[in-house]
Amino acid sequence: MTAGGRPSQRKPDELRTVRIQRGFTRHAEGSVLVEFGDTRVLCTASVEERVPPFLKESGRGWVTAEYGMLPRSTNTRNDREAARGKQSGRTQEIQRLIGRALRAVTDLSALGPRSIQIDCDVLQADGGTRTAAITGGFVALHDALTWLRGKELIPALPLTDFVAAVSVGVHQGVPVLDLDYAEDSACGCDMNVVMTGGGNFVEVQGTAEGETFSRKDLDALLALAQRGIAELVGHQRRALGVG
Repeated sequence: MTAGGRPSQRKPDELRTVRIQRGFTRHAEGSVLVEFGDTRVLCTASVEERVPPFLKESGRGWVTAEYGMLPRSTNTRNDREAARGKQSGRTQEIQRLIGRALRAVTDLSALGPRSIQIDCDVLQADGGTRTAAITGGFVALHDALTWLRGKELIPALPLTDFVAAVSVGVHQGVPVLDLDYAEDSACGCDMNVVMTGGGNFVEVQGTAEGETFSRKDLDALLALAQRGIAELVGHQRRALGVG
């Protein structure tokens, strides 16, 4: 493999194959199977006519998320966290990230005093599970809000924009987009970027893994992420059938 070559043979600025399948399960108000290459995440959105205690009497709604990996979503079996009796720090961090990302584009006042719970279950992991969960979770949220509007419980969709996420990193000295596991485990630095459809940042998580990165590297990675997220928003729009 030449310097900068990717194990998947993709170009540095090329996403994995992205698929978004709506209505994947029967009962949830919104359900999506999202695939980033071999990473597959089931995202369901459930409407609940209640809010957390800290929002009672406020008239505002809430959007929150839970995240988990099935025991054989990876190459070896992991125990369910319920069997261990507690969630890992990684799980808590990821589900908080998903919730923050989706709330960033939701008008909670217009949602009214109800909650939407987004459950993200990783069926198969090959890197980028949190970014796939955010990207698919938004589509599931959109469908749940559309369900509410169809029931005339809200007058319009309380969404201010689209939101999606992607990973980027420096692999063999070259900035690359949408890391699979082979790249993620070998990157000198990697980051997860969450952005709105309008191009504003929601969150940037970047880490040097054994080698530092320069401001020039950071700028290149953010530009790459912005381009990738624009493509992902295009996938979301096509899946939803909106312009």
